[in-house]
Amino acid sequence: MSADFQALAGVDPAAELANYHRLTARVDAHAAAVRRRWPTSLQCRRGCDACCRHLSVFPVEAAALGAALAGLAPGAGEALRQRARRMAADQRCPLLVDRACALYAARPLICRTQGLPLLYHLDGRPRVDVCPLNFQAGETLAGEDLLDLDHLNRTLAAVNALFVKRTGRESAETRVSLAHALAMAPWPVPGHPPADGA
Repeated sequence: MSADFQALAGVDPAAELANYHRLTARVDAHAAAVRRRWPTSLQCRRGCDACCRHLSVFPVEAAALGAALAGLAPGAGEALRQRARRMAADQRCPLLVDRACALYAARPLICRTQGLPLLYHLDGRPRVDVCPLNFQAGETLAGEDLLDLDHLNRTLAAVNALFVKRTGRESAETRVSLAHALAMAPWPVPGHPPADGA
């Protein structure tokens, strides 16, 4: 059994991921509300994959990806792990298969926010960023359309810190590549014990 799994002895990862899943549900609800208000202004869809890069994630996001990977059909998870191992950090996302995310329901928060109008602060000044394919010139966004990225990042960091503390994993500041996140799978979930040597 790998050290990643040994650190989780006696821990119920599904319960420890509950805070993260609540956060992703809130982001998804916001995205759905923006899509309802702007049905023709968001171009994000299957096949729109220019922003899909091989990135790093927090341990809590890696665990969610690992749990989703464990739920795939036999062979599919191993194929994704092999694909991730072959891809360099500056390449396309290893989860991108036929221009679609193979683990879409478990995609990290950064992927869930791509294309949305984002509010953030730079040098103490508020900024708004949107994908250049979305919200063409002349469209005025309301405050409720903006996702506060600074607040979201602080919340994710807090959720991750609690997850790391409860599961005895890496430090809360440690980020892992998608390749490493997939290599950690199958993440031990109730009824799915990890295989030795995983």
